[in-house]
Amino acid sequence: MTGQFAAPGIRTALALLIALSVVSVAAPSYVSTQIVPVPKPAPKARGVQLTASDQQKAPMTTGTTPTAPPNPVIPDPRRNLPANIFATFDANQKAQAAKVSSYLSSLQTLVGNFVQVGPDGSKTKGDFYIQKPGKVRFEYDAPSPIAIIADGSSLAVRDRKLATQDIYPLSQTPLRFLLSDRIDLLKDTNVVSVTSDEVYISVTIEEKQALIGTSRLMLMIGTKDGQLKQWTVTDPQGYDTTVAVYNLDSSKKVDPGMFKIDFTNYATPPG
Repeated sequence: MTGQFAAPGIRTALALLIALSVVSVAAPSYVSTQIVPVPKPAPKARGVQLTASDQQKAPMTTGTTPTAPPNPVIPDPRRNLPANIFATFDANQKAQAAKVSSYLSSLQTLVGNFVQVGPDGSKTKGDFYIQKPGKVRFEYDAPSPIAIIADGSSLAVRDRKLATQDIYPLSQTPLRFLLSDRIDLLKDTNVVSVTSDEVYISVTIEEKQALIGTSRLMLMIGTKDGQLKQWTVTDPQGYDTTVAVYNLDSSKKVDPGMFKIDFTNYATPPG
């Protein structure tokens, strides 16, 4: 769905991206009364899984001519991943995981565009800004009223249309893996899968929580250029939200004011 942004799809995608581990256990004293909705079941005719060759190869950019939005690679919903978080990996898999860890740790700032595909197939676009450690801003294109802001410790989901703002601990959201100052995936996370081909290195992280269930985050890095291409969050019900990024710039300075959360008046974005 291009050019039209259904509210249920947006809210569903946001819930998957930032509230996998807090939506069922959030403390009333910390999270606002606005409830993050449960994901809608994906339609049966979900579409055919894209192969690696279908994905556009968008290289890292530093202010050069913008590239067209990529077609996100939608994971096969029938895929099976190892359930054992103590899975062993061979030397090649360890090397690939180390490459991804080194890349993520090397980033201090990252600016670009994104395309997000929700569990129901709805597609949204926007811009994102990262300043490590712990700071990020996602601005969704109109007519979406949504913005996501992390200031290093808290993460806010703003809905200008509904005049709501939900606050979550950043430490309990999947985004913390992307925003950590330094990370060793094999040591600091529960990696359950490391695969690679001529286009992507894919690392899947699994988290199990007693009250919520099992969620996963799959990071995909370009094999040739070593740059972040996309990630997919799988919620405990098995529904996927995929975010593909492009027009990346790791040298651009970001205004620190963009990451300030105004807890009293968020109608006017800071900075």
